Amino acid sequence: MRDWNATAYHRVSNPQTEWGSPVLARLPLAGHELVLDVGCGTGRLTERLIERLPRGRVIAVDRSASMIASAREHLGARYAGRVSFVQADAAALPFAGQADAVFSTATFHWVLDHERLFASIFAALRPGGRLVAQAGGGPNLRRIHERCAALMADPEFAAHFQSWKSPWEFADPETTRTRLRGAGFQTIATDMHPSPVHQPDAPAFREFVEHVICRPHLSYLPTPALRDRFLDRLTDLAANDPTPFELDYWRLNLDAQRPG
Repeated sequence: MRDWNATAYHRVSNPQTEWGSPVLARLPLAGHELVLDVGCGTGRLTERLIERLPRGRVIAVDRSASMIASAREHLGARYAGRVSFVQADAAALPFAGQADAVFSTATFHWVLDHERLFASIFAALRPGGRLVAQAGGGPNLRRIHERCAALMADPEFAAHFQSWKSPWEFADPETTRTRLRGAGFQTIATDMHPSPVHQPDAPAFREFVEHVICRPHLSYLPTPALRDRFLDRLTDLAANDPTPFELDYWRLNLDAQRPG
């Protein structure tokens, strides 16, 4: 799968930033902690996290090289000494017992092995450390994913998706609680709620889908013309929905603590 277009993501990721603000508000901080921002993206929420840690430090983690480069450009000079950047897989974090907290939004659903993910986060936390996170869950984006599946089977595109593998894990709250408990966490709370996103028009919908939702699908298509046709057909379908250009997002919240 092609790396993220960090410049485009920074421009279109208002929904992710809006979802993340109340998640960050759930994280109890005294101001001196070391916090891992797992899946930091371009650093829009990382900046708000740093502001809550006047005597602390953030390690911004992302698997994407372009996201890390963008976050470093966005934050590095203004917060020198208070933030560092690490390119790493969330399911294989290169830390052991160091973090007072792990914060993450809009990332965990991109990790297929949640047992390994939660074991990695548990290992990175100090005893008593907290995990506060949100990701896509349950029926997240079911409408557009079903439309993508239909297009992938269409004769125009089918030959290019013979090796398709879904890159997402949209877990439900009950499964997530079981996995967190299995990793060793306690004081676990999970819930899920709908959080639809309405794009204002066809160009905004198409740009968002191109750079956020359908990156995996487009990476299978070998030419710009095929990618454009795939996006055009999705956009045309969304224009005729009862609420045009609505994306049926569902957010899974999870809070847990490593035993002290």
